[in-house]
Amino acid sequence: MCASIQSREQAVTQYCEFQQTPFTMALEQETSELADKPLKMIDTSRSSISGSGSFAPMDMTFQSQVEEKIPIPNSSSTRFSFRKLWAFTGPGFLMSIAYLDPGNIESDLQSGSVAGFKILWVLLLATILGLVLQRLSARLGVVSGMQLAEVCRRRYSKFPRILLWLMVELAIIGSDMQEVIGSAIAINLLSVGRVPLWAGVLITIADTFFFLFLDKYGLRKLEALFAFLIAVMAFTFGYEYVTVKPDQGQLLKGMFVPYCEGCGTKELQQAVGIVGAVIMPHNIYLYSALVRSRDVNRANKNEVKEANRYFFIEACVALFVSFLINVFVVSVFAEAFYNQTNEQVHAVCVNSSSPHSDLFPVNNETLSVDIYKGGVVLGCYFGAAALYIWAIGILAAGQSSTMSGTYTGQFVMEGFLNLKWSRFTRVLFTRTIAITPTLLVAVFQNVDTLTGMNDLLNVLMSLQLPFALIPILTFTSMSSIMHDFVNGLLWKIIGGVIILVICCINIYFVIDYVSNLKMIALYVVAAVLAVLYLSFVLYLVWFCLVAMGVPFLDCGRTVSESRAMIVEDQNQTFRRVPSVCSADTGTFR
Repeated sequence: MCASIQSREQAVTQYCEFQQTPFTMALEQETSELADKPLKMIDTSRSSISGSGSFAPMDMTFQSQVEEKIPIPNSSSTRFSFRKLWAFTGPGFLMSIAYLDPGNIESDLQSGSVAGFKILWVLLLATILGLVLQRLSARLGVVSGMQLAEVCRRRYSKFPRILLWLMVELAIIGSDMQEVIGSAIAINLLSVGRVPLWAGVLITIADTFFFLFLDKYGLRKLEALFAFLIAVMAFTFGYEYVTVKPDQGQLLKGMFVPYCEGCGTKELQQAVGIVGAVIMPHNIYLYSALVRSRDVNRANKNEVKEANRYFFIEACVALFVSFLINVFVVSVFAEAFYNQTNEQVHAVCVNSSSPHSDLFPVNNETLSVDIYKGGVVLGCYFGAAALYIWAIGILAAGQSSTMSGTYTGQFVMEGFLNLKWSRFTRVLFTRTIAITPTLLVAVFQNVDTLTGMNDLLNVLMSLQLPFALIPILTFTSMSSIMHDFVNGLLWKIIGGVIILVICCINIYFVIDYVSNLKMIALYVVAAVLAVLYLSFVLYLVWFCLVAMGVPFLDCGRTVSESRAMIVEDQNQTFRRVPSVCSADTGTFR
């Protein structure tokens, strides 16, 4: 009998040693590091559903920058309530800022001047695809109580999550550079060139301190500021729309007829550019964190379901507003400047005594515009008021994007690294990196080079898209995280198709951009980076497919653990409890 017991104990010991994977060893190391700290909260990672319709979701959250909780009106009724919608309103509009940053505005005006109204349907489709992805992001934050970056840190092994963090940081810095460029150009236009571009770049440092000052007055006031900036953009770009009076028939045809008659390579490039500019990778991470600012009892299934519904309604309204503003910009340039030549624009600017007429060479080449030249040509054709109002709209777009970028940077750093910086430190970090190259270009180059950086930054954003889209589909398809709100088969298929299409479009966009550089050395570097890039993307795809229940890809390397979570402020300690085998609860190496 004793020998039998000993043999069983040896078998158990061998099994436990077999389970010592790098992931579990990392958990034990984290446990030992924090073992001597006082513990404050213990929650299990498994849900328990009661007959009353409530469930206890995994609560692995820690204190982050979203500390203020907006209360939700209590009501036992399941009917729609405008009071509740108002309480949930805010995160969606902050999220929609990414659809209105200077990079998007430049993509809009270029598509209008190159393709006219013909590819407005691409803008509509891209906005709808963005809404679907933001729905997944919001559901992850509401159901799990965690932001996407935090889930990535818990589910991916160390090397992949560090790479993911670096990719998202690149996207955030790129977005901040676009804000700097947009604000500097707006200041230059408003000052009639008296404030040089390099000085405008330096002035953008001031908005950092303004943001830090305003942030002390509460989340609702910050959300109100974002709403005000969106309203400014709607008014300014709407004014341009009313002034130009676009052909409504052509507008509706371009928006709802998915066809591009007589389109060539240039129109295709603009269509691809619209998708890359509208769907921003870091915005997926941002929205999953913002929705946690509402006081939702995640132990109550009905409240979680209600929160998901109201956040989706608010996102629909916010993205509809952003879509209208984008349509204003596309329509203005499609109506007034489609198929215009440099010579025609030069003549109009000379007749209107514009000081910027030398921007347009006297030739028959098709007009090429950016956010700077866009304001100039509006001023030449429709008066100085159109130029100044355009500049105010660009300034509002730039200022709003810096604030959303700051929040995203904080959430991403907290989630991936479990590292909490002060807002001042975080803003100083990203703004310094963003200002340095932009300032050098502004000092030693001209406005064409500065605005041309937006094209490079849009390519950078496109490259980062898989590192947000694949993780959000992965984790919203895992029942250990989402419980009753896990993606069904239909949503998995829809999400997978959307991600595949978007990634293919953006790969084309990047290839097209690199091919136009016409430098052999850059081709070699791009080829090496492409191999590394695609390898990492394939790893994320493999992880996603295994998480969604494709067993033959598992390769016997699934680690499945039901574990208790011990959370102390910003630190998490994991204690292992007996494992339960399931494909979606593991971490994959």
